[in-house]
Amino acid sequence: MQDDTDQDTPVFDFTVTEEVREYIRSRPCDQRLCTSCGGAVLLPVTLKLPKPSDFQIVISDRTLYISRFQARYIRTIHAGMIPRFYRHR
Repeated sequence: MQDDTDQDTPVFDFTVTEEVREYIRSRPCDQRLCTSCGGAVLLPVTLKLPKPSDFQIVISDRTLYISRFQARYIRTIHAGMIPRFYRHR
């Protein structure tokens, strides 16, 4: 978790679209936004485990983990980050 007294920890403000929120609520486990060869991708934590350095956003009873490396480059987490093969399951 982020502490606002830590001067070395950047503060990020993320927007999660409603479509992604619905997707996360419908999945059986937490999700992690991480790096792939094609850019940022949203994967279940059963495939890509969260790291202690990840940012966390609670969405209902699920947690969205955001890679600290991706956090530098994104502000909006949108449906384009959901792999096609997960979108219609």
